[in-house]
Amino acid sequence: MQHGPIKILLAIVIGLLLGSCGTLIKPNVKTGIVQLEKGSYKLDQTHVAVLFKINHMGLSTFVGRFNKVDATLEFDPNNIAAAKLSAIIDVASLDANNRDLEDTLRGSSWLDAEKHPQAFFKTTSVSVLDQNSAIFSGELTLHGVTAPINLTVTFNGGANNMLTGFYTLGFSASSTFNRSTFGIDYLIPAIGDAVAIEVFAEFQQQ
Repeated sequence: MQHGPIKILLAIVIGLLLGSCGTLIKPNVKTGIVQLEKGSYKLDQTHVAVLFKINHMGLSTFVGRFNKVDATLEFDPNNIAAAKLSAIIDVASLDANNRDLEDTLRGSSWLDAEKHPQAFFKTTSVSVLDQNSAIFSGELTLHGVTAPINLTVTFNGGANNMLTGFYTLGFSASSTFNRSTFGIDYLIPAIGDAVAIEVFAEFQQQ
């Protein structure tokens, strides 16, 4: 029996089937804020990253992240100014890829996670920049201090996700603020005052 050609044929068929599956589950993403669906949304915990970046000694940019985040979004593409975003960050979930450094940053000289275990953000107003992005102005509560910040939000699009069964919005967001505003001024200027935040997230319609 000639098993070689049969094995090759089977491999081709399996490859085509797998390729078809990938095509079938790839969502039809619609872009542009006006194309997105109105609704109440909840953060998809498996598809979120909250990064922070800060200058280290003028030599490099230190990058860390928070691993425990929750958020909700009220969204109407026909009334984007009324959108409401609320988020909670577990400060102790800070991840610096180094246990000793993480313990230091959670300590009283820095974030003081024991005394201030959570950070909060909520919108106060929203203004459209273009067909895919908007400024979400709001209040950030960090280290026991509340101050205004602006998030520049880019909507990547929305689609029905066949893997989860939820209509899903995807967006990225960025902001910069001075940590000294929130009473975290240890080792300035050796360690930078300005903190850049980057968020990558998917929200599921409820």
